[in-house]
Amino acid sequence: MTPADASQHADLSQRQAQLHRENMAVLMPSAPGKDQKSRLGFFIDWLTRAGLHWYQPDLRAYRDYLLHERTRVNKRNQIKAATLSPQTALAHLATIRGRYNELTRSNEIRDRLYELANPDASEAEQRALVDEFFVRLANDLHPATAPIKVLELQDRADSEHLRLKPYQVSALLGAPGIGSLRGLRDTALMTLMVCTGIRAAEAAALVVDDLRQQLGGELSLRVREGKGGKQRLIPYGPLNWCLMYVDAWQVAAQIKAGAVFRRILKGNRAIGAKPIGAWTVNDIMNNYPISIDGTLRLVKPHDLRRTYARNAYDFGMDLERIRQNLGHASLQTTQTYIGALDGRDRHPPNMFRPPHEMAQLHSLLGR
Repeated sequence: MTPADASQHADLSQRQAQLHRENMAVLMPSAPGKDQKSRLGFFIDWLTRAGLHWYQPDLRAYRDYLLHERTRVNKRNQIKAATLSPQTALAHLATIRGRYNELTRSNEIRDRLYELANPDASEAEQRALVDEFFVRLANDLHPATAPIKVLELQDRADSEHLRLKPYQVSALLGAPGIGSLRGLRDTALMTLMVCTGIRAAEAAALVVDDLRQQLGGELSLRVREGKGGKQRLIPYGPLNWCLMYVDAWQVAAQIKAGAVFRRILKGNRAIGAKPIGAWTVNDIMNNYPISIDGTLRLVKPHDLRRTYARNAYDFGMDLERIRQNLGHASLQTTQTYIGALDGRDRHPPNMFRPPHEMAQLHSLLGR
């Protein structure tokens, strides 16, 4: 790279950083919720990379990016697809629209727009320009501008989501082995997740004090901040054996306080101080495919939540208790995790009787 190229690159980086600060200052609220912070953060990063200012929300292009182009870099510096489902992309766009609707009611934003107007223009011309901006902004934010079609399904095929049977859970949990630091961590992580139904982000955020809490005298796991900013406690019940794996990991890694699940440094002989992230949980599980109906399949973190829900239901736990443990706002959401019941569970009771004897019908059929 020549000195001129280096200077040009530095200028570009500086302009990008300035653009990012500007977009962040306007679009990110002072006290965002967890989901709002994440979704707006993704959008602000995309705006900056696209060279767009906060007043240029191209939601149609952002929709296409979320559905078809979004990527991430994993810990091995590999670029992997990270596109969103239509339902999740809709949620992202709804958060962005909500933030812009707040901004349109802000006098501070009107003042910012007046600053962007031509200072030599008359007051009437500047006012007309600002008013035109708000009209265009409303058009850009209208749901019809960036529609996403979501197909509502009553039932989903077994191949779309995995709900492991008990013997398949055993195969998955036995895959890492417990003879190494990494294998012990990965076993403890997956065991705790499938025995409590927690999300990947919730598992990554656990600290040692969360592992042994009490709920009505029952040993429980504490999720300090679940989805929607809700804290909950999940009783282990007879599945408290999962703590033996977590304890073994803590002893081997010499973890007495702070984050439970941490990064393992190169050489696999020492751990770092920082906790793993939600994406790392997904990467960990990608290392352990198992055979499902004769085909090797990757099990995702959310598959473990579905596995917890379905097996709890099959073993007699009622929907309301499953809902509370999973941290869902509605029973309808919990039902989707349990999944479509099989034929035996969905067949109707013997509600009616035929008006004729079966022998008479058999004679008519020549049987």
